[in-house]
Amino acid sequence: MAALLEVDRLTIEARKDDGTLTPIVKGVSFEVKRHEVVALIGESGSGKTTIALSALGYSKPGLEFTGGEVRLDGRDVISMPPEEQRALRGQRVAYLAQSAAATFNPALTIGEQVTESPILHGQLSREEADRRAESLYRALELPDPDRLGRRYPHQVSGGQLQRLMAAMALCGKPDLLILDEPTTALDVTTQIEVLKAFKSVIQQEGAAAVYVTHDLSVVAQIADHIVVLYAGDIQEQGTTDQIVNRPGHDYTRRLMAAVRPPPAAGQGDETSAEHEREAPALAVRDVTAGYGRRAGGAPAVTVLRDVNVAVQRGHTVGIIGESGCGKSTLARVMSGLLPASEGEVSLDGERLKPSLRDRDRSELQKIQFVFQMADTALNPRQRIDHILGRPIEFYLGLKGAEKRQRIGELLHMVELPAEFAGRYPEELSGGQKQRVNLARALAASPEVLLCDEVISALDTIVGANVIELLKRLRRQTGVSFVFISHDLSTIASFADEIVVLYAGRVVEQGPTDQVLSPPYHPYTRLLIASVPELRIGWLEETMETQEAQAGIDRVVTLTDVGCPFFDRCPLAIEGTCDRETPPIRDLGGGHAIECHRSEEEFAL
Repeated sequence: MAALLEVDRLTIEARKDDGTLTPIVKGVSFEVKRHEVVALIGESGSGKTTIALSALGYSKPGLEFTGGEVRLDGRDVISMPPEEQRALRGQRVAYLAQSAAATFNPALTIGEQVTESPILHGQLSREEADRRAESLYRALELPDPDRLGRRYPHQVSGGQLQRLMAAMALCGKPDLLILDEPTTALDVTTQIEVLKAFKSVIQQEGAAAVYVTHDLSVVAQIADHIVVLYAGDIQEQGTTDQIVNRPGHDYTRRLMAAVRPPPAAGQGDETSAEHEREAPALAVRDVTAGYGRRAGGAPAVTVLRDVNVAVQRGHTVGIIGESGCGKSTLARVMSGLLPASEGEVSLDGERLKPSLRDRDRSELQKIQFVFQMADTALNPRQRIDHILGRPIEFYLGLKGAEKRQRIGELLHMVELPAEFAGRYPEELSGGQKQRVNLARALAASPEVLLCDEVISALDTIVGANVIELLKRLRRQTGVSFVFISHDLSTIASFADEIVVLYAGRVVEQGPTDQVLSPPYHPYTRLLIASVPELRIGWLEETMETQEAQAGIDRVVTLTDVGCPFFDRCPLAIEGTCDRETPPIRDLGGGHAIECHRSEEEFAL
């Protein structure tokens, strides 16, 4: 079969300020046949997205095509006249970006946006495009397909929006799809439903795809061929079976070694009691919180209900759950960014004021927030020394030579060179920016760090390195971590205790090894079953399980009555679980599960 896309000795270079060129993509060659998915994998900066965008005849500002060809059905896309490239984009080659939320216009209906490209290119009439969109909604297993197009983007879940982005790309019946990290930021349960939908539709539509990712576990489920990239060079390429089961290059083996195993007992880092004190470093007791205000002070929308969590000094509590479960809201309550409507937050046994505006400087210093996106957390107009120097001066009162010395110590602590102090955030890679983000929180010499999805946007190797850095900092400084994530594998490797949140309630909590060993709460079992494994065929096997069939593709719904997991639970008891708040079952050793079923029943 002739190749649909041929990338032949592609060379792309970046033009420096002095006018000289430096190579970014170095003579890359591979091909994509019809009905195939070819995955480009590698770390940030390996050239994955740059190569994929070349199929559209597009290069990012500052980059230039300096050699080779990218042929679609035998025609070089790069040398096409601009008007032909414009006709090609969206019509024959469609691009799916990483962030669906950033792709959709919140002011337009879903239907208007999904059908825009084929109507604009004159491929389909309005009626034909609407019928085509509705058939895609059904193929992608989206709810209410006959009325979905009349909704707005904010009226659907993240996973549904990601699949709608696929419908948008497929509406014009393109020959080639460019999928750029389309599941990286999704919850594990949402991720597998999106992967299943993508795989099914690509096969049904007869399209080909280039899948850009750093996640080998995802690649094993969807790709036919894999191209392994490092610094713009191909290290290895072959069938998925060859690369996953018989890797030939050391770098490929390094990528595979960075893939965390499925979450299970015994994976966590050992901690000592060296830094512990009588009172926990941070504790929340009977906390209820939400957004908006009703008469009488109760929140208009209650997100957290009766939450109890304690973080010992020098330990890590992992908060796990899907989007909408209340993880970030809990961190905001702990930090004082969102005052709780009921309950209390205490630091070293001393009760804190609910709002950070009422806390004194020493209390603010002891609890620091590490935000998810370093790109938006760091001021792009400030150099690194200013970003780190401000909290040093504000909390510790250091100036001049003492401040510069402390900045150097912080950069060394997060394993960055001292000369980075004079750089701006845009001059750093994603992993380096996240280390600066961490160093800024450490600059205050805190006792507790609230880490909100801090490695979700990082590639596998960089994310693994950041986790190792956090472990080392915990041992050296005794700082405590509240680690929020939807990645149960990361939590399993780092946390001493796991708190499983669902719809604002703690459905299970306890020592990591006990939470990851039977018996499980049905929701914990679903989360564990949804973590992709580096094994061909895992996706198909998982979609056949009882947990997946009952719980995948459902939105987290906040409820005042009964168990909020009722409509997704394979063990739900009609007339009980939907009406009565489940009891808390103490399993001993600090392990507790909130469920109507007995220990013997949910152990099955």
